[in-house]
Amino acid sequence: LQEQLTPGTTLYNISRVERLHGALDRAALEQSLQALVQRHEPLRTHFTTLAGQPVQVIAPGVPLNLTLLDLRAVPPEQHESVARQFAADVQRPFALDQAPLLRVGLVQLADTEHLVIATLHHLIADGWSLNVFIRDLTQLYSAAIAERATTLAPLAVQYGDYALWQRAWLQGEVLEAQLAYWKQQLAGAPALLTLPYDHPRPMQASLAGGTCRLVIPEAVQQRLRHFSRELRATLFMTLLAAFEALLGRLSGQEDIVVGVPVAGRGRAELDEMIGCFINTLALRGDLRGNPTFREFAQRVREVCLDGYAHQDLPFGKLLEALQPSRTLSHAPLFQVLFDLRNTVAAADAQLDISGTSIEQTTSTVNYDLALLLHDNAGGLSGEVEYSSELFEAVTVERLCGHFLTLLGGIVADPDCRLSDLPLLSAAQRRQLLVDWNATATDYPQDLCIQHLFEAQVARTPDAIAVVFEGQQVSYQALNRRANHLAHYLRSLGVGAEVSVAVCLERSLELVVALLGVLKAGGAYVPLDPSYPKERLHFMLEDTHAPLLLTQKSISDFRFPISDLEESTSAIVHLDADWPTIAAASPSNPPCRARPDNLAYVIYTSGSTGRPKGVLVDQRNLCHTLWATQERFCFTAE
Repeated sequence: LQEQLTPGTTLYNISRVERLHGALDRAALEQSLQALVQRHEPLRTHFTTLAGQPVQVIAPGVPLNLTLLDLRAVPPEQHESVARQFAADVQRPFALDQAPLLRVGLVQLADTEHLVIATLHHLIADGWSLNVFIRDLTQLYSAAIAERATTLAPLAVQYGDYALWQRAWLQGEVLEAQLAYWKQQLAGAPALLTLPYDHPRPMQASLAGGTCRLVIPEAVQQRLRHFSRELRATLFMTLLAAFEALLGRLSGQEDIVVGVPVAGRGRAELDEMIGCFINTLALRGDLRGNPTFREFAQRVREVCLDGYAHQDLPFGKLLEALQPSRTLSHAPLFQVLFDLRNTVAAADAQLDISGTSIEQTTSTVNYDLALLLHDNAGGLSGEVEYSSELFEAVTVERLCGHFLTLLGGIVADPDCRLSDLPLLSAAQRRQLLVDWNATATDYPQDLCIQHLFEAQVARTPDAIAVVFEGQQVSYQALNRRANHLAHYLRSLGVGAEVSVAVCLERSLELVVALLGVLKAGGAYVPLDPSYPKERLHFMLEDTHAPLLLTQKSISDFRFPISDLEESTSAIVHLDADWPTIAAASPSNPPCRARPDNLAYVIYTSGSTGRPKGVLVDQRNLCHTLWATQERFCFTAE
């Protein structure tokens, strides 16, 4: 179904890249690969439809061509780019109706240096299968080199036998018991985990993704293992609990569903087989009550144990039963995946050649976020795969850092409550709490905004102060016009703590009005002429402004005399009354305001109720203006 929804994608390709050191017998490798195809039926399987239903077809034999790329004559600095292009071709999409759903490429870097790239479709293999693939290939190659029969024991069963057994077993009471558990477990679970994304979720996910690596420090690893033993839990359970704790902190949600792959190989004879046995469990994390990490890890342990006891229900059947709302924008039930993989080393075949696995980056993802950890001889490491449609790389790098810091906090004090576990490193805390807040600076705390403006007029009287739609005015001219208005307003009683409403279109006159009110010692209340009449009249009444500065065209429409009969506001028209205003003195009026007096009143939108007026005094206005000039390097030269 998933392949049909997203045809032509490499999302369901799984790959393994091995670097081989030593002399390689290419003919023996090809012979071994062909023997491997004969040993495992899935490597000879393709899929078709019969009566609308998918059917697997197992061929008695299929040829496997080893694709070769010889880079010995290519300059070493070009090896990586050429090999990457070759790997992309080996990993291209499969046609499901054509066997084998397997490709193997061989890159020769030097006489004794090779890369083997194996790509299989997820329908015929899983992550466990890749280990079986390498292990069996090593044994078969060892036998081919020695010209002897392989020591690999014949497989007890093939994947087709397992599929028939599972279908016959998983029905009736067994199926009902499995379904009943998962229905109860996921009842009322949130459909979506909302993380702090960098971008809005698209209507249809493109599956584009990226990868961020992380390594858990050795000291933290050891203490995590010790804590897990204390809790009688596995390391997987402890790390899953830590990941869910991180998701809870990032999302603010207390109910979280995380997808967890399980090997699905509950019988010993299945361990030696290549095939798609993997299943995915939707495990629910309950973070309610802000428990300690120890308490939460115990909760996760119980959820995991119950989930493992009911792990045989295929995820597809669970979706059929639950019928969650489906969308192309995100995966159903969960959008975040967690896995801890134990890498199994290939058996020692006593060869003159050795191999090491090469980590790969991913370019396609099926989930918003996937934390994939590896527990091997080198310790605990892994990567976070993420949707690049939702996250920027730097955000995921920061998330990885949070996870490592969280783990450090857990091993330092597992009885710490989840909300108190650290997410920020010492350097990040210092940056956030100290460096970014080291903003103290000297600024004129005993002056008002009109003092700063008048000082600028004295410094640059002829410099352009305001430009608007082809009009411009110098500092000196603007100051004179504002002074006229200030003296006029004073004659009308404007002074400290007196509010003056200003309702003007964006214009030079608007700047004159604001400066004039401030120079008079008053505080302005900006009114947008486009606001509804009801809002404008509410703000007038709420501020008890005795004066309204406006224009004739605006007042006739927005403030007719009949509407203001019950108001104490008198109207001053800057256009019609300007001849009278201009008769006032052009000199700077003595300042009647102090830094702690009101400078302006600004109203909220009122989207959550009635608009509320916010009072801003002169000192705060000067502080903001001074910081703005310093930050953005404004000059008036």
